[in-house]
Amino acid sequence: MAASFDTISHAWLVRFIEHRIGDKRIVRLIRKWLKAGVLEDGHLAETEEGTPQGAVISPLLANIYLHYVYDLWVHTWRKRHATGNMIVVRYADDTIVGFQHRADAERFLHDLTERLAKFALDLHPEKTRLIEFGRYAAGDRVRRGEGKPETFDFLGFTHICGTMRDGRRFQLKRKTKRKRKRATLQRIVDELRRIRHSPIDGQGRWLATVLRGHYAYFAVPTNLPAVRALRNHVKVHWFLSLRRRSQRYRLTWSRMNVIAAKHLPLPRVLHPWPEQRFLVSHPR
Repeated sequence: MAASFDTISHAWLVRFIEHRIGDKRIVRLIRKWLKAGVLEDGHLAETEEGTPQGAVISPLLANIYLHYVYDLWVHTWRKRHATGNMIVVRYADDTIVGFQHRADAERFLHDLTERLAKFALDLHPEKTRLIEFGRYAAGDRVRRGEGKPETFDFLGFTHICGTMRDGRRFQLKRKTKRKRKRATLQRIVDELRRIRHSPIDGQGRWLATVLRGHYAYFAVPTNLPAVRALRNHVKVHWFLSLRRRSQRYRLTWSRMNVIAAKHLPLPRVLHPWPEQRFLVSHPR
């Protein structure tokens, strides 16, 4: 689910800030930020609600708002109403909430809608949904004669109910979100078109930087095939771009393989498995 912050109440936000900040000068400065307005086509539009679009402080103010409206409320809801296990993950205005029992999920969604409405927020209608997901989802759906468990997108990844190599044990699989992959590839293709006649070594250094940045985020366990596929797509588009540099000289695939091996880094898993990352030990 995702909340919309275009309607954040300035009055509530200032109250939340005053709860933690006693310096009135800081509070007054934040009030000015909220009232700064938006400049569009030379016209200044005043802002009576929401956080300033594009302002550096907007993500911070939104997180402060959500801390009081969502985080603290979820902690209380868990202790008072949850009848089973419950897990909450939030990043900015995107959040995933997992429940052991469906009844808890349905009640939480209803209560959350009412909670956000009190503070001039609402849930994104297209991104908010209730799905069956987890270790027992596939088996339960098979017994009911239903299809595979639904997937969901979060932080650039598509999360899938999968199995390990033995085909029996459950494994959470993550793949690069399709729209994110297409957008990344399109940006690379557009830039290759712009620098088509630049030296090959210069193009190669730029592509290597882009791919390493992509690997640094998306090279997680179970996603290596998608990362390899992106490198292969980049290689093909670079080959086509270089062939258009001249009508006399046609680059061959054998020569392209040498160029790609020199400049395009091979992907490998750069992040540990979740159970390893969350395994915390203490010297005591």
